[in-house]
Amino acid sequence: MSAKSSAVRIQPRRTGIPYFLIVPAVVFLLLGLGYPLVWQFITAFQKYGLAQQFGKPPEWVGFANFAELLWKGEFWAVLGRSLVFCVVTAFVTVVVGVGMALLMNAVGRAARLILQISMLLAWAMPVAAATTVFIWLFDRRRGVVNYLLDAIPGVDMNRYDWLGNPATFFLVASVLIIWMSVPFVSFAVYAGLTQISDEVMEAAQIDGANAWQRFTRIVGPMIRPVLSIVLLLQLIWDLRVFAQITLLKDAGSKSGDFDLLGTYIYKLGASANDFGMASAVSIIVLLITLALSWVYVRDLIKEDEGR
Repeated sequence: MSAKSSAVRIQPRRTGIPYFLIVPAVVFLLLGLGYPLVWQFITAFQKYGLAQQFGKPPEWVGFANFAELLWKGEFWAVLGRSLVFCVVTAFVTVVVGVGMALLMNAVGRAARLILQISMLLAWAMPVAAATTVFIWLFDRRRGVVNYLLDAIPGVDMNRYDWLGNPATFFLVASVLIIWMSVPFVSFAVYAGLTQISDEVMEAAQIDGANAWQRFTRIVGPMIRPVLSIVLLLQLIWDLRVFAQITLLKDAGSKSGDFDLLGTYIYKLGASANDFGMASAVSIIVLLITLALSWVYVRDLIKEDEGR
């Protein structure tokens, strides 16, 4: 065989089978999400309130709902609060999750099994149950956290209301969401770590690379695709968080200063019966989610083109 012929790259034959196989999934997604999404999009351009639920035809208002949102200081406060909350929470979740994955990869089999079972239990706990436990922990009258902190000399935490102050409220919410999300990140990253050859790590160690250099130059680049997808998912999930914030608000304050986008949409729709405005906010959240997803999709396209 000549050098020229051996250098010829054999291209795999492309068929339509992969596209045929994803058709059922696409159909189910369209059936399950298509109608609600279309209804929500149409409602965002209508005046749709309590009267429309009793049969009155909705009034088409165009972009009036979106224009009104732009002039609402409350909306911008909720949007800014939600973006900061989701970025900080997602970043801390990924950092802690990576740390737990590295710990699982470094310890022995027995310790690893204990860690994995513990995180599975935290991950499997229902949201309502986990939030209730945190409400008990931070209760201002009988909470364990106040009791332990108040026992420290010079620290006065007697009847401190964690859920009555926006700063400490979102601190508690962040700890709760991070605690429930770390297992997913840890297991995903640990699965990526198991694909790294021990010989490569041993060779780097023999060459004099310290732990930080091995992580940044070998481990980090190899698990980068995993980190990208888990960070994206955490940003999307934390941006739309609803149940935890609602339950914590029920135990604390009902003020709008404690709202994120999920609870703000619910308040506009279910409480104020302004479904047009609620749909407009939902469309904005959808656009933000698509923008976040496009960053990841663009990287995938670049990697595919580079092959």
